[in-house]
Amino acid sequence: MGAATNHNKETLDMHRSDHLDALYRRVSWRLMPFLFLCYVAAYLDRVNVGFAKLQMLADLRFSDTVYGLGAGIFFIGYFLFEVPSNLLMTRTGARIWIARIMISWGLISSALMFANSVATFYLLRFLLGAAEAGFFPGIILYLTYWYPARRRARMVALFMSGVAVAGVVGGPLSGWIMTAFAGRYGLSGWQWLFLLEGLPSVLIGIWTLFYLDDGIRSASWLGEDDKRLLERAIADDGKAQRHMPLAQVFANGTVWLLALVYFLFVMGLYGVSFWLPQLVKNSGVKDVFDIGLLTAVPYGIAAVVMVLAARHSDRSGERCWHAAAAALAGALGLVGATLYADNTVVAMAALSVATAGILTTFPIFWSLPTAMLGGAAAAAGIALINSVGNLAGFASPYLVGAIKDATGSTASGIYLLAASLVAGAVLVLAAARRAL
Repeated sequence: MGAATNHNKETLDMHRSDHLDALYRRVSWRLMPFLFLCYVAAYLDRVNVGFAKLQMLADLRFSDTVYGLGAGIFFIGYFLFEVPSNLLMTRTGARIWIARIMISWGLISSALMFANSVATFYLLRFLLGAAEAGFFPGIILYLTYWYPARRRARMVALFMSGVAVAGVVGGPLSGWIMTAFAGRYGLSGWQWLFLLEGLPSVLIGIWTLFYLDDGIRSASWLGEDDKRLLERAIADDGKAQRHMPLAQVFANGTVWLLALVYFLFVMGLYGVSFWLPQLVKNSGVKDVFDIGLLTAVPYGIAAVVMVLAARHSDRSGERCWHAAAAALAGALGLVGATLYADNTVVAMAALSVATAGILTTFPIFWSLPTAMLGGAAAAAGIALINSVGNLAGFASPYLVGAIKDATGSTASGIYLLAASLVAGAVLVLAAARRAL
């Protein structure tokens, strides 16, 4: 009798597990393609200045230092408004707030076509960062509304593969726009680039108002039983999270350690994002369209690697060693690309390793704070880590640009980025020993 009861219970548990897996597949097909599209648009608007640089600097007579500061000043606005933005999202709801972010950043990104001086370039890049502040941590927080920790790294990887796809699509697209539209209606190719790549974000933002749900309870496409099942999975997951007061979040040593780790990882990310076209050009490729095609290769490889690595991390339940190994691979790739900068084939192979390693660190990294924090603490903690970490988006392009102006070469700057990744790998393992 007891054996039969146990067997029936095991059968029922398996049935529930299968049903939950099927339900999460349905949720993922509903949410992830749309969120992925949003991030492609976001990242393209953030880093297309790296392609505009190939023409804009000559037209406006900017130095590499001016470009690096303008590329990085985006993150000052991002830093100042990110925590308030994420806290506001918890009050207004994800649908309205994410739509607001996308519409405003799309308009400002398009307005960069009117940059005609150092001052207007800096101002528009700052406003772009302020407008986009809260998008990425808002989506990371939004995913915690739907997915428990053991399913989250793969979802974050699918979302963040938008970075890689933005590189795959954005490189050839940007090169084509700058070549095909140059001179039309008296506008330079880089001006058309900002205009044509900014407007899709506005349209997607309007779509967000009609498509996105604030959470499980407001999803009209789910039945009541399915909503309860998903809410139970989130509630069970939340038992391991810490719902600390906001003041305690800002004083928490582990949160600040994770912010430092993220800063070091982001140093590598934006070194690649803002300087990859220039590194490809340095290897001997001169045509803008060819540069665009070649920059798609590292991002295409990274899109596959980051999803596979995140899936392995989810299955094993291990995070820190996965993130550290990816960061070290990124550092080795950057060093290799610099040592063989004049050999296009070897440089491209090394840049592919670097890009795949660097991008893979991020979805695995974000499994750490989202598993640790819950409630308002999650909104504030995620935004704090992301905003502090993204200050590296200011430091990284500026330092590389200044080093290039001072030395005539990007080599020392790229070595600095590689060292940052190594330091991040060491500290993420320290974070594991501390509390995770």
